[in-house]
Amino acid sequence: MESEFHLFLPQMRMNFSTILERSLSAEQFGFNGVALMDHLAPPLAESHDMYDAMVTAAYIGAHTESLSISHLVLCDLFRHPTVLAKQSVSLDHATNGRFELGIGWGSVPDELERFGFPVLLPRERVQRLRETLEVLDLLWKGHPFSFEGDFFKLSGAMQQPTPSRDIPLTIGGAGSKTLELVSEFADWWNCPIYAIDRLEKLIPRIGNAQISTQQMISFVPHESQRDSITKKTRQRYGNWAEGTGPIIGDSLELGEYFKKQSDLGVQRFYLWFTDFAQKATLEAFGSDVLDTN
Repeated sequence: MESEFHLFLPQMRMNFSTILERSLSAEQFGFNGVALMDHLAPPLAESHDMYDAMVTAAYIGAHTESLSISHLVLCDLFRHPTVLAKQSVSLDHATNGRFELGIGWGSVPDELERFGFPVLLPRERVQRLRETLEVLDLLWKGHPFSFEGDFFKLSGAMQQPTPSRDIPLTIGGAGSKTLELVSEFADWWNCPIYAIDRLEKLIPRIGNAQISTQQMISFVPHESQRDSITKKTRQRYGNWAEGTGPIIGDSLELGEYFKKQSDLGVQRFYLWFTDFAQKATLEAFGSDVLDTN
């Protein structure tokens, strides 16, 4: 299977025109998809603009033709599963089957408290996500059912229409209980940045799920630009924890990195460009990297 490359495009500090321009550029220059983030305010940048995850997905989907549209990842606590089921099916139909559901139980703890969400222990949030996944599966079958869990109780629930296809499910995270959900429910496991160094040890625990990773990239299209790109990257992201910061490289260096990850079993790369995915960067990356993979 050839590697897939998706643009991770956090919908902050950009208006809708810019979001669309960068999504269309990703489509034009060979990316397989676009993934958004899911927050109520941008982490560590609360004063900046940021748009809703589902509305932005619909907007991109309405203006593109081939990109898959997803999130890394939706926060389970933000939505009741019956609402999430209806939103997901609506996006699936609106995009002719290009929507993928990415979900996780975590978020920035301060965000949950600040916006008044219930304070749950990690094990409780994992259990809530399990119930969400169970309810989604039942709703998408299109038949009446009842459900009684610790967090959700449904009686004679049914939704139409059903999905146009089995909506691909990505679960992000690296904890033992999360990996149990991956093995049981997921089509894709997204290994978070902080766990990439443990990738080989975690793979035996994900069942049949395919593997994706998220990585921040500083692409060097020309050697003459290396020093300035490196300097700017270190100024912006120099305080990231070791092993989680951006990878700086030209097409050969990045190609080698992707090859090593592919050899470990990674089939999809979500790329977060440090220059916020400028069109020139996406074009050069598409020409120099994507066309050779």
